[in-house]
Amino acid sequence: MQTELSKKLGVEHAVFGFTPFPAVAAAISRAGGFGVLGAVRYTAPDELKRDLDWIEARAEGRPYGLDVVMPAKQVEGVTEADIEAMIPEAHRQFVTDTLAKYGVPELAEGEASGWRITGWMEQVARNQLDVAFDYPIRLLANALGSPPPDVVRRAHDQGVLVAALAGSARHAVKHKDAGIDIVVAQGYEAGGHTGEIASMVLTPEVVDAVGPLPVLAAGGIGSGRQVAAALALGAQGVWLGSIWLTTTEADLHSPALTRKLLAAGSGDTVRSRALTGKPARQLRTEWTDAWEDADGPGPLPMPLQGLLVAEAVSRIQKYEVEPLLGTPVGQIVGRMNSERSVRAVFDDLTRGFEQAVDRVYRIAGRSGQ
Repeated sequence: MQTELSKKLGVEHAVFGFTPFPAVAAAISRAGGFGVLGAVRYTAPDELKRDLDWIEARAEGRPYGLDVVMPAKQVEGVTEADIEAMIPEAHRQFVTDTLAKYGVPELAEGEASGWRITGWMEQVARNQLDVAFDYPIRLLANALGSPPPDVVRRAHDQGVLVAALAGSARHAVKHKDAGIDIVVAQGYEAGGHTGEIASMVLTPEVVDAVGPLPVLAAGGIGSGRQVAAALALGAQGVWLGSIWLTTTEADLHSPALTRKLLAAGSGDTVRSRALTGKPARQLRTEWTDAWEDADGPGPLPMPLQGLLVAEAVSRIQKYEVEPLLGTPVGQIVGRMNSERSVRAVFDDLTRGFEQAVDRVYRIAGRSGQ
């Protein structure tokens, strides 16, 4: 599964694996793909340094990258306290009442509530980059589109390629104009924040719009056949995220959540604003249903919603309250029905890819050799 882009980066397979888990990122790179560590949860530079040290020691010299969440434009002078003050009391009460309805215990006194809005602030991402650029990362990806111009220049000065996610051809062209090296065309089927255009439509549209810039296809890809389809549509690789959540190297800290992922079908996800205020595909739960209820207050816009629900999500996860327990995940969850190692996932991808290519050659009346 090699393309011009994978050869440029020195990887055996044009499979780019996004993950919040260092062990998964290192395993992806060792298996011949390109591991990309998600940085949004790192609010302290020392924590990111610790995990990059871990990857560096275990990636066996294979290339890897970092994914940050950085707005293209900075809002000056706005603090977390300012944002907190914008949250209506009715929304706070709705969260309190919903948690009480399901008997969700409080966190222990002084216990941190996990992910906060700080992970989405530009200065936090810049602090992450100050750490990351001390390591031999080969790729910097930004989940919120094109990073600020000075960040793109800094990455290029260090020989680091820059990638940005796009949900439409229009967004992809903006990335190209901003000097981005790789566009990730993220289709409707993908987990997390995603647009409204399906991968089969989006990928060739983006390829045509930004060529010869390389494009990675994302969303609804979890088999070798789907990788082959993405490359046939003009992509130079695939960007996979959800498929790694049920690998043995992943560290979800929740047996209940793992069970839910393994049992879920492709129709058990929903694009909901319940988590961050922007539409994000995730497991459908009674928590997401509550935020869609016409009798409720409805989600707040980003970043208010993320700050509002941060502690609630931490409580739901810690105490594994199954009716409310969910996670961002794509429609490919329907194929995630067993725990496998990252290596086993790659074996399945490469085998399925070879079979798909051979099938196409046979249909075309040609030999694949």
